[in-house]
Amino acid sequence: MGWTRWAAAGLVLAAAGAAAACGSGSAGPATTTGVHLIAGRVTPARGPVPVAAPLTGGNGIDLVSAGSVPALPAGWVEAEYSVAGTATSYRAVGTLPSDGRFHLAPAGTASYETRIVVRRPPESKFNGTVVVEWLNVSGGLDAAPDYTYLAPELIRAGYAWVGVSAQYIGVDGGPVAVQTPVSNLGGAGKGLVHVDPARYGHLHHPGDAFSYDIFTQVGRLLRNPGAVDPLGPLHPKVLLAAGESQSAIMLTTYVDGVQPLEHMYDGFLIHSRSGSAAPLGSPGTGIDITQGLTGPPTRIRTDLHAPVLMVETESDVVGLLDYLPASQPDTSRIRTWEVAGTAHVDLAQLGAVATLFGCSEPVNAGPDAFVVRSALAHLDTWARGGAAPPHGPRFAIAGGKYVRNSDGIIEGGIRTPLVDVPVDVLSGQPGPGGSVACLLAGSTTPLPASRLAQLYPSRSAYLAAYTTSTDAAIAAGFVLPADRAAMLALAQPDRIPG
Repeated sequence: MGWTRWAAAGLVLAAAGAAAACGSGSAGPATTTGVHLIAGRVTPARGPVPVAAPLTGGNGIDLVSAGSVPALPAGWVEAEYSVAGTATSYRAVGTLPSDGRFHLAPAGTASYETRIVVRRPPESKFNGTVVVEWLNVSGGLDAAPDYTYLAPELIRAGYAWVGVSAQYIGVDGGPVAVQTPVSNLGGAGKGLVHVDPARYGHLHHPGDAFSYDIFTQVGRLLRNPGAVDPLGPLHPKVLLAAGESQSAIMLTTYVDGVQPLEHMYDGFLIHSRSGSAAPLGSPGTGIDITQGLTGPPTRIRTDLHAPVLMVETESDVVGLLDYLPASQPDTSRIRTWEVAGTAHVDLAQLGAVATLFGCSEPVNAGPDAFVVRSALAHLDTWARGGAAPPHGPRFAIAGGKYVRNSDGIIEGGIRTPLVDVPVDVLSGQPGPGGSVACLLAGSTTPLPASRLAQLYPSRSAYLAAYTTSTDAAIAAGFVLPADRAAMLALAQPDRIPG
Protein backbone atom coordinates (compact mmCIF):
# COMPACT_ATOMS: atom_id res chain seq x y z
CA MET A 1 0.00 0.00 0.00
CA GLY A 2 1.05 3.61 -0.53
CA TRP A 3 2.60 5.81 2.11
CA THR A 4 -0.04 6.69 4.66
CA ARG A 5 0.27 9.26 7.44
CA TRP A 6 -0.74 8.14 10.91
CA ALA A 7 -2.89 10.44 13.03
CA ALA A 8 -6.06 10.25 15.06
CA ALA A 9 -7.32 13.76 14.52
CA GLY A 10 -9.29 12.97 11.40
CA LEU A 11 -11.40 10.32 13.08
CA VAL A 12 -13.50 12.48 15.38
CA LEU A 13 -16.36 14.86 14.72
CA ALA A 14 -15.34 18.50 14.31
CA ALA A 15 -17.19 21.27 16.10
CA ALA A 16 -16.64 23.76 13.29
CA GLY A 17 -15.90 23.83 9.57
CA ALA A 18 -12.86 25.13 7.74
CA ALA A 19 -12.66 28.64 6.28
CA ALA A 20 -10.14 29.92 3.73
CA ALA A 21 -9.76 31.20 0.16
CA CYS A 22 -9.88 29.08 -3.00
CA GLY A 23 -8.46 29.08 -6.52
CA SER A 24 -9.73 28.13 -9.97
CA GLY A 25 -8.81 25.72 -12.73
CA SER A 26 -9.90 23.83 -15.82
CA ALA A 27 -13.38 22.54 -16.56
CA GLY A 28 -14.41 18.96 -17.27
CA PRO A 29 -15.43 17.44 -20.60
CA ALA A 30 -18.85 17.06 -22.19
CA THR A 31 -21.61 15.08 -20.50
CA THR A 32 -22.20 11.36 -20.94
CA THR A 33 -24.53 8.71 -19.55
CA GLY A 34 -22.92 5.31 -20.14
CA VAL A 35 -23.70 3.16 -17.08
CA HIS A 36 -23.69 -0.46 -15.95
CA LEU A 37 -27.05 -0.92 -14.26
CA ILE A 38 -28.84 -3.81 -12.63
CA ALA A 39 -32.36 -4.30 -13.97
CA GLY A 40 -34.87 -1.93 -12.41
CA ARG A 41 -32.28 0.66 -11.35
CA VAL A 42 -33.08 4.35 -11.80
CA THR A 43 -30.80 5.68 -14.53
CA PRO A 44 -28.37 8.34 -13.26
CA ALA A 45 -28.97 11.82 -14.59
CA ARG A 46 -26.86 13.30 -17.36
CA GLY A 47 -24.12 15.61 -16.25
CA PRO A 48 -20.46 16.55 -16.58
CA VAL A 49 -17.79 13.89 -16.20
CA PRO A 50 -14.52 15.12 -14.68
CA VAL A 51 -11.08 14.37 -16.07
CA ALA A 52 -8.85 12.00 -14.09
CA ALA A 53 -5.05 11.96 -14.13
CA PRO A 54 -2.59 9.87 -12.08
CA LEU A 55 -0.99 11.56 -9.07
CA THR A 56 2.65 10.72 -8.52
CA GLY A 57 5.75 12.13 -6.87
CA GLY A 58 6.13 13.85 -3.56
CA ASN A 59 5.80 11.70 -0.47
CA GLY A 60 3.23 9.30 -1.89
CA ILE A 61 -0.44 8.84 -1.02
CA ASP A 62 -1.46 11.03 1.89
CA LEU A 63 -4.40 9.57 3.81
CA VAL A 64 -4.80 9.44 7.56
CA SER A 65 -5.09 6.13 9.39
CA ALA A 66 -4.56 5.37 13.05
CA GLY A 67 -6.11 1.93 13.47
CA SER A 68 -4.41 -0.94 11.68
CA VAL A 69 -5.79 -2.25 8.39
CA PRO A 70 -4.82 -5.40 6.51
CA ALA A 71 -2.29 -5.12 3.72
CA LEU A 72 -3.69 -5.40 0.22
CA PRO A 73 -3.21 -8.92 -1.19
CA ALA A 74 -1.12 -9.66 -4.25
CA GLY A 75 -2.80 -8.41 -7.41
CA TRP A 76 -4.63 -5.56 -5.75
CA VAL A 77 -3.84 -2.01 -6.84
CA GLU A 78 -3.64 1.16 -4.77
CA ALA A 79 -3.43 4.36 -6.80
CA GLU A 80 -4.27 8.03 -6.58
CA TYR A 81 -5.75 10.39 -9.15
CA SER A 82 -6.52 14.05 -9.52
CA VAL A 83 -10.09 14.71 -10.62
CA ALA A 84 -10.83 18.02 -12.37
CA GLY A 85 -14.00 19.59 -13.65
CA THR A 86 -16.67 22.22 -13.06
CA ALA A 87 -19.04 21.64 -10.14
CA THR A 88 -22.44 23.08 -9.24
CA SER A 89 -23.55 24.44 -5.88
CA TYR A 90 -27.14 24.25 -4.64
CA ARG A 91 -29.68 26.53 -3.00
CA ALA A 92 -32.81 25.56 -1.13
CA VAL A 93 -36.16 26.23 -2.76
CA GLY A 94 -38.23 27.17 0.25
CA THR A 95 -37.46 25.91 3.75
CA LEU A 96 -35.64 22.60 4.13
CA PRO A 97 -38.24 20.38 5.83
CA SER A 98 -37.62 18.04 8.74
CA ASP A 99 -38.93 15.06 6.77
CA GLY A 100 -35.91 15.32 4.46
CA ARG A 101 -37.83 16.03 1.27
CA PHE A 102 -35.48 18.81 0.22
CA HIS A 103 -36.10 20.78 -2.96
CA LEU A 104 -32.76 22.06 -4.28
CA ALA A 105 -31.89 24.09 -7.34
CA PRO A 106 -28.53 25.01 -8.93
CA ALA A 107 -26.94 28.12 -7.47
CA GLY A 108 -23.63 28.55 -9.29
CA THR A 109 -20.63 26.80 -10.80
CA ALA A 110 -16.89 26.74 -10.12
CA SER A 111 -13.89 24.83 -11.37
CA TYR A 112 -12.16 22.34 -9.08
CA GLU A 113 -9.35 19.83 -8.98
CA THR A 114 -9.42 17.39 -6.09
CA ARG A 115 -8.12 13.86 -5.58
CA ILE A 116 -9.38 10.33 -5.12
CA VAL A 117 -7.63 7.28 -3.66
CA VAL A 118 -8.45 3.93 -5.25
CA ARG A 119 -7.94 0.44 -3.85
CA ARG A 120 -9.17 -2.22 -6.24
CA PRO A 121 -8.94 -6.00 -6.64
CA PRO A 122 -7.85 -7.84 -9.76
CA GLU A 123 -10.62 -8.20 -12.31
CA SER A 124 -11.09 -11.91 -11.54
CA LYS A 125 -11.91 -11.15 -7.89
CA PHE A 126 -14.09 -8.05 -8.36
CA ASN A 127 -17.64 -8.52 -7.05
CA GLY A 128 -19.03 -5.66 -9.14
CA THR A 129 -19.48 -3.13 -6.31
CA VAL A 130 -17.49 0.03 -5.62
CA VAL A 131 -17.69 1.59 -2.16
CA VAL A 132 -17.21 5.34 -2.52
CA GLU A 133 -16.26 6.89 0.82
CA TRP A 134 -16.70 10.60 1.52
CA LEU A 135 -13.39 11.20 3.30
CA ASN A 136 -13.68 12.67 6.78
CA VAL A 137 -12.09 16.08 7.51
CA SER A 138 -13.18 16.54 11.11
CA GLY A 139 -9.66 16.76 12.45
CA GLY A 140 -8.36 19.03 9.71
CA LEU A 141 -7.10 16.38 7.29
CA ASP A 142 -8.48 13.60 5.09
CA ALA A 143 -9.21 10.34 6.87
CA ALA A 144 -10.99 7.13 5.86
CA PRO A 145 -12.62 5.80 9.05
CA ASP A 146 -15.03 3.51 7.25
CA TYR A 147 -12.22 1.93 5.26
CA THR A 148 -10.55 1.11 8.58
CA TYR A 149 -13.71 -0.70 9.71
CA LEU A 150 -14.55 -2.28 6.37
CA ALA A 151 -11.17 -3.33 5.00
CA PRO A 152 -11.37 -7.03 5.98
CA GLU A 153 -14.75 -7.41 4.25
CA LEU A 154 -13.77 -5.24 1.26
CA ILE A 155 -10.74 -7.44 0.61
CA ARG A 156 -12.23 -10.88 1.17
CA ALA A 157 -15.44 -10.11 -0.78
CA GLY A 158 -13.72 -8.32 -3.68
CA TYR A 159 -15.11 -4.80 -3.41
CA ALA A 160 -13.30 -1.86 -4.96
CA TRP A 161 -12.97 1.20 -2.71
CA VAL A 162 -12.62 4.87 -3.68
CA GLY A 163 -11.95 7.63 -1.14
CA VAL A 164 -13.02 11.11 -2.25
CA SER A 165 -11.49 14.37 -1.01
CA ALA A 166 -14.87 16.04 -1.25
CA GLN A 167 -14.40 18.89 1.24
CA TYR A 168 -12.44 22.10 1.26
CA ILE A 169 -10.32 21.67 4.37
CA GLY A 170 -8.87 18.37 3.20
CA VAL A 171 -7.51 19.99 0.04
CA ASP A 172 -6.80 23.63 0.89
CA GLY A 173 -6.69 23.53 4.70
CA GLY A 174 -8.26 25.65 7.39
CA PRO A 175 -8.95 25.87 11.13
CA VAL A 176 -8.96 22.66 13.16
CA ALA A 177 -11.73 22.51 15.74
CA VAL A 178 -10.81 19.21 17.42
CA GLN A 179 -7.16 19.01 18.34
CA THR A 180 -5.50 15.81 19.54
CA PRO A 181 -1.97 15.09 20.80
CA VAL A 182 -1.00 13.99 17.28
CA SER A 183 -2.70 16.72 15.25
CA ASN A 184 0.48 18.65 14.54
CA LEU A 185 2.36 15.49 13.59
CA GLY A 186 -0.28 14.78 10.98
CA GLY A 187 -0.29 18.27 9.52
CA ALA A 188 -3.86 18.95 10.58
CA GLY A 189 -5.35 22.05 9.00
CA LYS A 190 -2.68 22.49 6.33
CA GLY A 191 -4.47 20.77 3.48
CA LEU A 192 -2.97 18.48 0.87
CA VAL A 193 -1.65 21.38 -1.21
CA HIS A 194 0.56 22.55 1.66
CA VAL A 195 1.45 19.21 3.25
CA ASP A 196 2.93 17.87 0.01
CA PRO A 197 3.07 20.57 -2.69
CA ALA A 198 5.22 18.42 -4.96
CA ARG A 199 2.33 15.98 -5.31
CA TYR A 200 -0.75 18.08 -4.60
CA GLY A 201 0.22 21.70 -5.16
CA HIS A 202 -1.96 22.07 -8.26
CA LEU A 203 -5.15 20.94 -6.54
CA HIS A 204 -7.81 23.49 -5.58
CA HIS A 205 -11.26 23.32 -4.03
CA PRO A 206 -13.92 26.02 -4.57
CA GLY A 207 -15.60 25.44 -1.19
CA ASP A 208 -17.96 22.97 0.42
CA ALA A 209 -20.97 24.42 -1.38
CA PHE A 210 -19.62 22.43 -4.35
CA SER A 211 -18.74 19.28 -2.40
CA TYR A 212 -22.08 17.60 -3.07
CA ASP A 213 -21.72 17.85 -6.84
CA ILE A 214 -18.05 16.89 -6.68
CA PHE A 215 -19.15 13.67 -4.97
CA THR A 216 -21.74 13.12 -7.71
CA GLN A 217 -19.18 13.74 -10.43
CA VAL A 218 -16.75 11.21 -8.98
CA GLY A 219 -19.54 8.63 -9.16
CA ARG A 220 -20.21 9.61 -12.76
CA LEU A 221 -16.50 9.24 -13.56
CA LEU A 222 -16.46 5.73 -12.13
CA ARG A 223 -19.44 4.80 -14.32
CA ASN A 224 -18.22 6.70 -17.42
CA PRO A 225 -14.41 6.81 -17.45
CA GLY A 226 -12.50 8.86 -19.98
CA ALA A 227 -9.00 8.28 -21.28
CA VAL A 228 -7.80 7.57 -17.73
CA ASP A 229 -9.96 5.06 -15.87
CA PRO A 230 -9.32 4.99 -12.10
CA LEU A 231 -10.89 1.52 -11.94
CA GLY A 232 -8.71 0.08 -14.68
CA PRO A 233 -10.35 -3.04 -16.14
CA LEU A 234 -13.18 -3.09 -13.60
CA HIS A 235 -16.74 -2.32 -14.72
CA PRO A 236 -18.93 -1.51 -11.71
CA LYS A 237 -22.52 -2.64 -11.47
CA VAL A 238 -23.18 -1.03 -8.10
CA LEU A 239 -21.92 2.19 -6.47
CA LEU A 240 -22.43 2.42 -2.71
CA ALA A 241 -21.76 5.72 -0.93
CA ALA A 242 -20.37 5.58 2.60
CA GLY A 243 -19.35 8.12 5.22
CA GLU A 244 -18.79 8.32 8.95
CA SER A 245 -19.25 11.20 11.40
CA GLN A 246 -19.06 14.58 9.63
CA SER A 247 -19.14 12.71 6.32
CA ALA A 248 -22.36 10.98 7.43
CA ILE A 249 -23.91 14.37 8.15
CA MET A 250 -22.89 15.57 4.68
CA LEU A 251 -24.35 12.40 3.17
CA THR A 252 -27.61 13.06 4.99
CA THR A 253 -27.95 16.30 3.04
CA TYR A 254 -26.81 14.56 -0.13
CA VAL A 255 -29.41 11.80 0.23
CA ASP A 256 -32.24 14.22 1.02
CA GLY A 257 -31.44 16.83 -1.62
CA VAL A 258 -29.01 15.69 -4.31
CA GLN A 259 -29.68 11.98 -4.80
CA PRO A 260 -33.27 12.65 -5.97
CA LEU A 261 -31.83 14.92 -8.67
CA GLU A 262 -28.90 12.76 -9.76
CA HIS A 263 -29.70 9.13 -8.81
CA MET A 264 -25.95 8.53 -8.90
CA TYR A 265 -25.54 6.05 -6.05
CA ASP A 266 -27.28 2.72 -5.63
CA GLY A 267 -27.22 2.67 -1.83
CA PHE A 268 -25.95 4.60 1.19
CA LEU A 269 -24.15 3.51 4.35
CA ILE A 270 -24.57 6.47 6.72
CA HIS A 271 -22.45 5.77 9.77
CA SER A 272 -22.69 7.78 13.01
CA ARG A 273 -24.74 10.76 11.84
CA SER A 274 -26.14 13.45 14.10
CA GLY A 275 -29.78 14.49 14.26
CA SER A 276 -29.29 17.38 11.84
CA ALA A 277 -28.31 17.60 8.20
CA ALA A 278 -25.27 19.53 7.00
CA PRO A 279 -25.77 23.02 5.56
CA LEU A 280 -25.53 23.60 1.82
CA GLY A 281 -22.43 25.71 2.34
CA SER A 282 -20.98 28.81 0.71
CA PRO A 283 -18.38 29.23 -2.04
CA GLY A 284 -14.78 29.67 -0.99
CA THR A 285 -15.05 28.15 2.48
CA GLY A 286 -15.73 25.00 4.43
CA ILE A 287 -19.11 24.33 5.98
CA ASP A 288 -19.91 25.26 9.56
CA ILE A 289 -20.36 21.73 10.88
CA THR A 290 -21.82 23.05 14.13
CA GLN A 291 -25.04 23.43 12.12
CA GLY A 292 -24.88 19.69 11.59
CA LEU A 293 -24.98 19.32 15.37
CA THR A 294 -27.33 22.10 16.38
CA GLY A 295 -29.61 22.46 13.37
CA PRO A 296 -33.19 21.18 13.26
CA PRO A 297 -33.70 17.41 13.41
CA THR A 298 -33.86 16.01 9.89
CA ARG A 299 -34.97 12.56 8.81
CA ILE A 300 -34.04 10.60 5.72
CA ARG A 301 -36.71 11.13 3.08
CA THR A 302 -38.95 8.10 2.61
CA ASP A 303 -39.50 8.33 -1.16
CA LEU A 304 -36.00 7.26 -2.23
CA HIS A 305 -35.34 4.51 -4.72
CA ALA A 306 -31.84 3.81 -3.38
CA PRO A 307 -31.74 2.07 0.02
CA VAL A 308 -30.20 3.72 3.08
CA LEU A 309 -28.73 1.86 6.05
CA MET A 310 -27.78 4.00 9.06
CA VAL A 311 -25.50 2.65 11.80
CA GLU A 312 -25.52 4.55 15.09
CA THR A 313 -23.42 4.14 18.24
CA GLU A 314 -24.27 4.97 21.83
CA SER A 315 -22.41 8.28 21.42
CA ASP A 316 -24.63 9.26 18.50
CA VAL A 317 -28.22 8.74 19.60
CA VAL A 318 -28.23 10.45 23.01
CA GLY A 319 -25.55 13.02 23.75
CA LEU A 320 -23.44 15.40 21.71
CA LEU A 321 -24.62 14.21 18.29
CA ASP A 322 -28.26 13.94 19.44
CA TYR A 323 -29.60 11.74 16.66
CA LEU A 324 -32.63 10.78 18.79
CA PRO A 325 -34.94 13.66 17.65
CA ALA A 326 -34.40 12.57 14.03
CA SER A 327 -34.96 8.89 14.72
CA GLN A 328 -37.46 7.33 12.34
CA PRO A 329 -39.15 3.99 11.77
CA ASP A 330 -37.71 1.51 9.30
CA THR A 331 -39.30 1.47 5.86
CA SER A 332 -38.94 -0.65 2.75
CA ARG A 333 -35.87 1.48 1.82
CA ILE A 334 -34.53 2.64 5.20
CA ARG A 335 -32.96 0.73 8.06
CA THR A 336 -31.41 2.04 11.29
CA TRP A 337 -29.06 -0.14 13.33
CA GLU A 338 -28.17 0.99 16.85
CA VAL A 339 -25.22 -0.97 18.20
CA ALA A 340 -24.90 -1.65 21.92
CA GLY A 341 -21.55 -1.12 23.62
CA THR A 342 -20.14 1.24 21.00
CA ALA A 343 -18.76 4.77 20.75
CA HIS A 344 -18.41 7.33 17.98
CA VAL A 345 -14.68 6.67 17.78
CA ASP A 346 -13.14 3.57 19.30
CA LEU A 347 -10.06 1.44 19.72
CA ALA A 348 -10.45 -0.09 16.26
CA GLN A 349 -10.13 3.42 14.80
CA LEU A 350 -7.43 4.77 17.10
CA GLY A 351 -5.16 1.77 17.63
CA ALA A 352 -2.04 2.57 19.60
CA VAL A 353 -2.73 6.31 19.28
CA ALA A 354 -5.56 5.90 21.83
CA THR A 355 -3.05 5.89 24.68
CA LEU A 356 -1.92 9.40 23.69
CA PHE A 357 -5.38 10.91 24.11
CA GLY A 358 -5.06 11.14 27.90
CA CYS A 359 -8.66 10.03 28.56
CA SER A 360 -9.49 9.18 32.16
CA GLU A 361 -10.79 5.74 31.10
CA PRO A 362 -9.54 3.42 28.32
CA VAL A 363 -11.41 4.21 25.11
CA ASN A 364 -14.27 2.04 23.90
CA ALA A 365 -13.21 -1.36 22.54
CA GLY A 366 -16.67 -2.31 21.34
CA PRO A 367 -18.05 -4.27 18.37
CA ASP A 368 -18.86 -1.44 15.92
CA ALA A 369 -16.47 -2.70 13.24
CA PHE A 370 -18.13 -6.11 13.10
CA VAL A 371 -21.61 -4.66 12.70
CA VAL A 372 -20.54 -2.09 10.09
CA ARG A 373 -19.01 -4.85 7.97
CA SER A 374 -22.27 -6.79 8.14
CA ALA A 375 -24.15 -3.60 7.25
CA LEU A 376 -22.10 -3.26 4.07
CA ALA A 377 -22.80 -6.83 3.00
CA HIS A 378 -26.54 -6.40 3.59
CA LEU A 379 -26.59 -3.05 1.80
CA ASP A 380 -24.88 -4.54 -1.25
CA THR A 381 -27.46 -7.32 -1.44
CA TRP A 382 -30.29 -4.84 -0.91
CA ALA A 383 -29.02 -2.44 -3.60
CA ARG A 384 -28.92 -5.33 -6.07
CA GLY A 385 -32.60 -6.03 -5.53
CA GLY A 386 -32.11 -8.75 -2.91
CA ALA A 387 -33.41 -9.08 0.63
CA ALA A 388 -33.48 -6.04 2.90
CA PRO A 389 -31.31 -6.07 6.04
CA PRO A 390 -32.92 -7.31 9.26
CA HIS A 391 -34.62 -4.77 11.46
CA GLY A 392 -32.33 -3.82 14.32
CA PRO A 393 -33.66 -3.42 17.88
CA ARG A 394 -33.34 0.16 19.14
CA PHE A 395 -31.69 1.33 22.34
CA ALA A 396 -33.82 1.38 25.48
CA ILE A 397 -34.35 5.05 26.38
CA ALA A 398 -36.42 6.53 29.18
CA GLY A 399 -36.67 10.22 30.01
CA GLY A 400 -34.06 11.07 27.38
CA LYS A 401 -31.48 8.76 29.00
CA TYR A 402 -30.27 5.28 28.21
CA VAL A 403 -31.58 2.41 30.30
CA ARG A 404 -28.65 0.39 31.64
CA ASN A 405 -28.45 -2.81 33.63
CA SER A 406 -26.88 -3.09 37.07
CA ASP A 407 -23.40 -3.33 35.52
CA GLY A 408 -23.91 -0.16 33.46
CA ILE A 409 -24.37 -1.95 30.12
CA ILE A 410 -27.00 -0.45 27.83
CA GLU A 411 -30.27 -2.27 27.29
CA GLY A 412 -31.63 -2.77 23.79
CA GLY A 413 -29.82 -2.22 20.52
CA ILE A 414 -27.96 -4.79 18.46
CA ARG A 415 -26.30 -7.28 20.78
CA THR A 416 -22.97 -9.09 20.49
CA PRO A 417 -21.04 -11.32 22.92
CA LEU A 418 -18.90 -8.35 23.95
CA VAL A 419 -21.95 -6.84 25.67
CA ASP A 420 -24.05 -9.90 26.49
CA VAL A 421 -21.20 -12.05 27.82
CA PRO A 422 -19.11 -9.22 29.24
CA VAL A 423 -15.83 -8.98 31.00
CA ASP A 424 -15.86 -5.19 30.54
CA VAL A 425 -18.53 -2.53 30.51
CA LEU A 426 -18.33 -1.16 26.97
CA SER A 427 -20.05 2.19 26.75
CA GLY A 428 -20.44 5.31 24.67
CA GLN A 429 -20.28 7.22 27.94
CA PRO A 430 -16.76 8.60 28.53
CA GLY A 431 -14.90 8.84 31.78
CA PRO A 432 -14.90 12.17 33.64
CA GLY A 433 -13.06 15.15 32.18
CA GLY A 434 -10.99 14.92 29.04
CA SER A 435 -11.12 16.51 25.61
CA VAL A 436 -13.84 16.48 22.97
CA ALA A 437 -12.03 13.50 21.45
CA CYS A 438 -12.36 11.64 24.76
CA LEU A 439 -16.02 12.62 24.93
CA LEU A 440 -16.59 10.80 21.64
CA ALA A 441 -14.35 7.83 22.45
CA GLY A 442 -16.55 6.30 25.15
CA SER A 443 -15.00 3.95 27.68
CA THR A 444 -14.02 0.40 28.54
CA THR A 445 -14.38 -0.37 32.25
CA PRO A 446 -13.26 -3.83 33.49
CA LEU A 447 -15.75 -5.71 35.62
CA PRO A 448 -14.37 -6.64 39.04
CA ALA A 449 -13.16 -10.19 39.56
CA SER A 450 -15.88 -10.70 42.13
CA ARG A 451 -18.54 -9.81 39.55
CA LEU A 452 -17.00 -12.08 36.94
CA ALA A 453 -17.10 -14.94 39.45
CA GLN A 454 -20.82 -14.29 39.93
CA LEU A 455 -21.49 -14.24 36.19
CA TYR A 456 -19.44 -17.28 35.17
CA PRO A 457 -18.95 -20.41 37.29
CA SER A 458 -15.97 -21.43 35.17
CA ARG A 459 -13.91 -20.40 32.16
CA SER A 460 -15.53 -23.11 30.11
CA ALA A 461 -18.97 -21.77 31.03
CA TYR A 462 -17.88 -18.30 29.93
CA LEU A 463 -16.55 -19.61 26.61
CA ALA A 464 -19.70 -21.62 25.98
CA ALA A 465 -21.89 -18.56 26.61
CA TYR A 466 -19.62 -16.35 24.49
CA THR A 467 -19.73 -18.82 21.58
CA THR A 468 -23.52 -19.14 21.81
CA SER A 469 -23.88 -15.35 21.77
CA THR A 470 -21.54 -15.06 18.78
CA ASP A 471 -23.56 -17.56 16.81
CA ALA A 472 -26.79 -15.79 17.77
CA ALA A 473 -25.44 -12.47 16.44
CA ILE A 474 -24.46 -14.19 13.19
CA ALA A 475 -27.84 -15.90 12.88
CA ALA A 476 -29.57 -12.55 13.44
CA GLY A 477 -27.56 -11.06 10.57
CA PHE A 478 -25.58 -8.48 12.55
CA VAL A 479 -22.19 -10.22 12.39
CA LEU A 480 -20.88 -11.91 9.26
CA PRO A 481 -20.08 -15.63 9.30
CA ALA A 482 -16.65 -14.70 7.91
CA ASP A 483 -16.02 -12.71 11.11
CA ARG A 484 -16.86 -15.56 13.48
CA ALA A 485 -13.25 -16.48 14.16
CA ALA A 486 -12.28 -12.84 14.74
CA MET A 487 -15.16 -12.36 17.17
CA LEU A 488 -14.32 -15.56 19.05
CA ALA A 489 -10.70 -14.42 19.28
CA LEU A 490 -11.84 -11.48 21.43
CA ALA A 491 -13.03 -13.78 24.20
CA GLN A 492 -10.97 -13.42 27.37
CA PRO A 493 -11.32 -16.63 29.43
CA ASP A 494 -8.16 -15.81 31.36
CA ARG A 495 -10.05 -12.97 33.02
CA ILE A 496 -12.46 -15.42 34.68
CA PRO A 497 -11.43 -16.36 38.23
CA GLY A 498 -10.71 -20.00 39.01
